[in-house]
Parts: sequence; structure tokens; C-alpha cells
Amino acid sequence: MSTFDRLDVRVEQDYVGTVQIPADKLYGVNSVRGFDNLSISPLTVAHYPAFRDAFAQCKWVAALANLDSGVLAATQCEAIVSACREVIAGHCDDSLIVDLLEGSGGTSTNMNFNEVIANRAQQFLGHAPGAYESVHPNDHVNISQSTNDVYPAALKIATYAMLGGLIAEVEKLALQFDAKAGQFADILHLGRTCLQDAQPMRLGQLFSGYASLTHRLAVELATVRDKLRTLPLGGTAIGTGFGAPAAYRKAVYRHLGVITGVDYQAPDNAFDAMQNMDVFSRVSGELRTCSASLAKIATDLTKLSSGPVGGIGELKLPEAQAGSSIMPGKVNPVLPMAMIQLSFAVIGNDVAVAQAAQAGELEINHFEPVVASRVFDSITLLTRGIQRFREKCVAGIQADEARNLAHLTDSMAVATALVPELGYAKVSKLARQSVQEGRTLLAIMEESGVMTRAEAMTAIEKASHPVFEA
Repeated sequence: MSTFDRLDVRVEQDYVGTVQIPADKLYGVNSVRGFDNLSISPLTVAHYPAFRDAFAQCKWVAALANLDSGVLAATQCEAIVSACREVIAGHCDDSLIVDLLEGSGGTSTNMNFNEVIANRAQQFLGHAPGAYESVHPNDHVNISQSTNDVYPAALKIATYAMLGGLIAEVEKLALQFDAKAGQFADILHLGRTCLQDAQPMRLGQLFSGYASLTHRLAVELATVRDKLRTLPLGGTAIGTGFGAPAAYRKAVYRHLGVITGVDYQAPDNAFDAMQNMDVFSRVSGELRTCSASLAKIATDLTKLSSGPVGGIGELKLPEAQAGSSIMPGKVNPVLPMAMIQLSFAVIGNDVAVAQAAQAGELEINHFEPVVASRVFDSITLLTRGIQRFREKCVAGIQADEARNLAHLTDSMAVATALVPELGYAKVSKLARQSVQEGRTLLAIMEESGVMTRAEAMTAIEKASHPVFEA
């Protein structure tokens, strides 16, 4: 028996030559070419379920729109839709073999989905994969479409879906910071600027700033997410719509809205939609901003929890794990450190997205796979990282109230709070004496009879409240 007569393989051919495909796999010759030539990363197009589902949804609604337009038979449409459902259910993941970072401008990805869906549809109609008697990858699954409009449409749909989970996590973190602001509302705290003692404040006010920022990050992510609802579906290869029936575009968006529950829309200018990826620059920019902003908070937490003896030690972070293989008892702020490290990766991803958006040429951008890879990576890192940061770190933060108060009352920061009561010149003289004698300002004032400690604390309390009108 020759190799080509084996019962466990089937044979497909293209202009390059003949390939053998395991009989139990649903991909075809184009997928094999993409796999052989372009497998460079560890991830396939099935790695991110949202992307897999979005591609299948595009093929699903295309079949329905083609049925409406009279270019696809009802039996073919039904079989394609059933196959798309199976792809979304994850039943075909082992046949989605093309690399997520493939370099064919998305053609290998599109054909991988076309072939898998066609072959599964063939099975539904009682035929073996590979012959394509009833459902052909190009003539039926891909009819009225092009890689150039389907790939960016699937990319937008997937990103929209993934951002929903990220925004939910950011909002949960904001609420956690709100809770901490309330928990620490009455704790006096030494405010610092340029890492130097500055003014009295409340520890809760510090955390209220974190909460306000995080709420805003969620709002901005939601705003840019909404910009993803404009899709290039129906533009086919370059934006003219050539190759699709006149009624196709309107029908495809109608069906997409029903299937996804999202009001996706056609662009005002189809050529713009095909040529440009500026929306992903904006999405990636917000992801970068989110990661950098939360890294700033994480940096604050590492500083304020430093110690326990030789550092600031005003915050106590949950002890997550041992911090050293050689220093017994050492515990590191691993969750804040992870958030900071995560931001480095997201910022790097943003650079790649910016370069890819710039590198589009003429009618299309053929660097969409790297945009998909980097944007999905950033969203995944942030979603998972924020969840762990919130649950394992922020939720368990405690304050050392005595240490917060001691750092404040022992510092020169109290001088600012006393100026309204004593005047700048008098406080300045006492402050210089404090420095020269190495004693606290409060002690010197009480000894000299200028102001009792209780009176000074009242002034400090007053200084820690906002002076502006609500």
C-alpha cells in the first residue's frame, strides 16, 4: 500500500504540490501551507477564544446574509452555521493550526477557518472532508468576503469582547480602592512630594486618589471600546464591495447584531475602514495608560510598605509568599511588583501596535496579526494581573496607624499646618531650632509654651481636610 493509499490520511493539492492530512482533522491544504511556512510563535488562532469565536461569527452571519442575497443554498447555509457553532463551542480547536502571528496578512488565518468550517459542514451533509462536493472553503464559506474585511472585523469583535472583561476588573479594583479610602479615612498620614516630607493628610485621601484614577481608567477604556463597533465587513478586498451582492452588507450587519447582541455598524467610508488601524492605536494607548497608571499605584504601595524596620512601613501588605531563598523571614511585595512588570510588557506591546498601524500600505494593512497578538496579550495580562492584584494584595492592605501618626508628628510637615495659627516667621524660627537640636517641632513648641500638643494636633487635623468648597 502506498503512502497515498493509507486510510488514516486524505490528500489535498494546490499549485505548490500535494499534502497529506490526517483523516480526523478538518483543516485543508491552505492551512497546512500556513502552518509549515509561518509557525513562529507558540500560539495558534484558537488560543484566544474571543478571536476564534469572532471569526466563526463573521462566517456565520456571512452565510445568513448570502442566503438572504440568494447566492447560497439553504442546505449549505444551515451546514455552515452548524459548523460555526461547533467552532465556537471549541470542538474544532485542534484543527485551527495556523499561528496567531502568521505573516500572510491574515490570509492563512482566514483560510484555516474557511477550510475547517467547510469540512465540518461537509460532514453535516454526509460527505467526507477534503472533497468539498457540497461546501467549498472559497466558493461557499468565504463567498462575499475577503481576508481584508473579515480579519479586521473579527479582530475588532474579539477585542470588543475581551475589553468587557478587563473593564469589569478595573471597576472592581476601583471599588476596592473606594473601600480602602473609607477604611483609612480617619488615619493621619504624612503627605510627601519629591519623596520628601510635605503636608498632613489622611491615608484615606491617598487611597481616594487611587480610586478616582481607577474609576477614570474604566471609563476611558469603555469609551475607546465603543469605537470598535464600526467594522469593515462588506468592503471585501479594498473597500469597493466588489464580489458581494448589493444587499449583502446591510444583511450581514443585521444578522451580526442578532447573534452578538452588539450594535455593530458599517463605516461611513469603506476605504478608510480597510486602509487604517488607528482605532487599535487608541485601544492600545488606553491599555498602556491603564497599565502605567496602576504601576504607579503599585510603586507607591511598595514604598509605603517598605521595611519592616528599615523602611517606611506605614502600610502592611498581605504576605503572599517567601521573598528570599537565602534570607529567612524576608517577604517581598510580589503582587505590586508583578503589576509594575506587567506594565513594561504592555508598554512594549503598544510600541509594536503603533509601528504596525503606521506600516499599512495603500488599500490595506497587512500587519493585523501582530496587532491581534499584542492587543490580546495586553488585555489578557491586565485582566489577570488586576484580578490578582485586587484579590491578593489590595483587599488585604492594612495600615499601621501609630507609625503613620509618628512619621507625621515627628516631621517638619507639621510646620505648614501651624502657619495659619502662628505665622510663617515664628514657625520658621521654631522649625530651624527643631533641625538644629534634632527634636520634634511639636516638643519644642510645647516646651516653649507657644502651643500645646493638643492645640497643634487640632491644627494638623484641620490641615488634613480639604479647604475648597464641595
